[in-house]
Amino acid sequence: MSARLPVRVRLTLAFCAAMAAVLAALGAFVYVRMGGELMRAVDLDLRARAAATAGALAERGRAPLEAGRGLIDPDESFAQILLPRGEVVETTPAVAAAPMLSPAATPSVTRPVFSVRRVAGVDDPARLLAVPVRLPGKVPRAGVLVVGAPLGDRAEALHRLLLLLLVGGPAALAASSYAGWLLAGAALRPVERIRREAAAICEAEPGRRLTVPPTGDELARLARTLNAMLTRLQEALEREQRFVDTAGHELRTPLALLRAQLELATARPRGRDELEAAVRCAVAETDRLVGLAEDLLVLARTRQGRLPLHREPVLLPRLLTEAAAAFYTRAEADAATITVRTPGAAQTTVDLDPVRLRQILHNLLDNALRHCGPAGPGVVTITAERTDEAVVLQVQDQGRGFPPMLLTDTSSGTDTDGLGISIVRMIAAAHGGQVSLANLPSGGALVTVTLPVPPRPASQAGSGALSRGRA
Repeated sequence: MSARLPVRVRLTLAFCAAMAAVLAALGAFVYVRMGGELMRAVDLDLRARAAATAGALAERGRAPLEAGRGLIDPDESFAQILLPRGEVVETTPAVAAAPMLSPAATPSVTRPVFSVRRVAGVDDPARLLAVPVRLPGKVPRAGVLVVGAPLGDRAEALHRLLLLLLVGGPAALAASSYAGWLLAGAALRPVERIRREAAAICEAEPGRRLTVPPTGDELARLARTLNAMLTRLQEALEREQRFVDTAGHELRTPLALLRAQLELATARPRGRDELEAAVRCAVAETDRLVGLAEDLLVLARTRQGRLPLHREPVLLPRLLTEAAAAFYTRAEADAATITVRTPGAAQTTVDLDPVRLRQILHNLLDNALRHCGPAGPGVVTITAERTDEAVVLQVQDQGRGFPPMLLTDTSSGTDTDGLGISIVRMIAAAHGGQVSLANLPSGGALVTVTLPVPPRPASQAGSGALSRGRA
């Protein structure tokens, strides 16, 4: 139930409970302290009376209790002188009915002793002080002087104090709770303002941000944190929109070509050679669709978490040769040449994910062949080089180069040049590496992929070159 209450109400209730505990503890402390102080005042008065009466006992021929009459109020104080067996030697009229100490307790008084007990002739409980004295006479005798005072005034004072606490405590609690209600409202007012501003942010104003209060406190940090979260969400939405746009564009072209080839093949009767050519074109476009589907799957897996890798020993020259061989037919059709160079990497085995590494090479080769120069034969060069700490892969073409926007985009999301570079960036990031793009001064593009790997013995280093020309 408490979880459904507004925060302001819960804060006020918590403040009220805390103040109630504080006021109760303070009231109890004041009550106990006041009772102790009143009892201490009674004890001081009893000590003074006992000292005055005991001093008068040293003067023979005078009634000792009468000597202390200046300190004794007959209505509020009383005294007795007892023998060790409990006989009353002298007493004030208020307590003349019986000894104030029992015969069993009188002999044990060897030093001043305070006690609280009921005394015959006194309505309220009495505070007694018993002190041993020497009684005057021809033969001095041991005796006990008992002086007392009723505790009715003390009890009445404590009762009045208790009434004041019971009346003033709830009033003080109500006032402090109201102050807590106002304080909680003032403290939560900036939070409510931030909530209203956050609720007003929508897709129509994705760049709007919360106002950061100039206080530098927790609310300012909260506003900055929410603004950073809104920025990340906006970037994620923009990446998602670019991904959807790019995926739609990439899928539209092969699907349109595939449909055109099939419609052309069925538009009229055709010979075997024409049908085989149409089927080959359809197969090529189908392969491209499969590749796009695999790229989209990589993107989906990356969005769910870190891209999983399965590292195993990979022979670099062999992997590069196999990747290039998959594109030789396409290169010949485009009047292009693919050259594989592995300086310093001959027979080099590295621990990488071969499937992901092949995806990098296929995407880079596909991108290079699609953008080779249209004016004449193009050359695509794949280079792999092994250093002490990393494997460096480079793919160079003679096309028109990358657009400036893509050169400045270092994110791992989709880009304006298709899914290929995005996939390469994600796979490289999963390996702990990085990708750099550049346009060559002589024309064409250069993609460099750096993948950190554990060091291998230097004896495995070597060099080699493989090439395959166009038909």
